[in-house]
Amino acid sequence: MGLVAEFDIDCEALPLTGVAVAAPDATIILSMQFNHGNRPLFLVTVRGGSSSRIENAFTEAYDVGEWTLVGQADETRRYQVLPALSLEEQLGEHLDDLAGLEALATADAIIERIDVIPDGWRQTGWFADRDAFSKFSSFWQRNAEFRLHRLTQDGETEPPGDGLTDRQREALRIAYELGYFDIPRQASLEEVATELDITPSSVSERLRRAQTQLIEETVATTWPPLPE
Repeated sequence: MGLVAEFDIDCEALPLTGVAVAAPDATIILSMQFNHGNRPLFLVTVRGGSSSRIENAFTEAYDVGEWTLVGQADETRRYQVLPALSLEEQLGEHLDDLAGLEALATADAIIERIDVIPDGWRQTGWFADRDAFSKFSSFWQRNAEFRLHRLTQDGETEPPGDGLTDRQREALRIAYELGYFDIPRQASLEEVATELDITPSSVSERLRRAQTQLIEETVATTWPPLPE
């Protein structure tokens, strides 16, 4: 069964992050056409924000060679951007494993959306299985910072999520706010139970199930499997 994931790659060297810094009130969506040699053409959709600020940022960006406004509808603008650097040139000083970056291009995955944010890229992608996702996430964990937001199996009717029920999420939130997870602990299981109006044993079970779900969908997914 395949997986759908939404995650952040925190790496300020990724293309167009400088543009996102200059226009924090705009949504910048990037897609790449890899049939243009070693410098894939960028197709950039910008929603909101100041058009003059965005275009000045394109002009001043060190990683943008040329840019063209292709079309506009209301507050949505479409640009074609020719990068000034290849991905290897842009990321070479920041990644220890460029060969691994090239290998990701042949991974059993489809990156459906890239949002450019000031710290890097937020991506939504489809992965053939947990092994494909683990290879992808492990690469970015080694070379930058990878933060998983949502993960689910494809074919599910719900959008990607952490797998928690509303009651589990509420129990975690209340326990966290009361200081149950602090070191030293600031609240007892009984105090959390009182706040939720359920028994301490129910709180304990709910928190254990929530923690197990989070581990399965984050740590257990991104770590390589133990040797047999």
